[in-house]
Amino acid sequence: MTVHRTRLHRGARRRPHPVEPVLETPSPPPSLRQRLIARLAAEQGDVPGWVLITLMTAGIVVALWAVASDRIVQIFENAMAPFLGGSL
Repeated sequence: MTVHRTRLHRGARRRPHPVEPVLETPSPPPSLRQRLIARLAAEQGDVPGWVLITLMTAGIVVALWAVASDRIVQIFENAMAPFLGGSL
């Protein structure tokens, strides 16, 4: 008497038959122009982040200018004096 294997292992899952890989012809690599266009199209950026950075930078400049405007002007004049012949 012959006992079939599936009767002994009723709970075991059957393995799928191996699928033969489909051989595709390789496509040529994209040109520099195509890669550049694809990269620029994918670039979305972070607009709210840049707006926040710009506003924070402007706020820092305004705060520094309000506190130390006389000193900033003096530093600028001292730095430019050698280039303008000492007349500012």
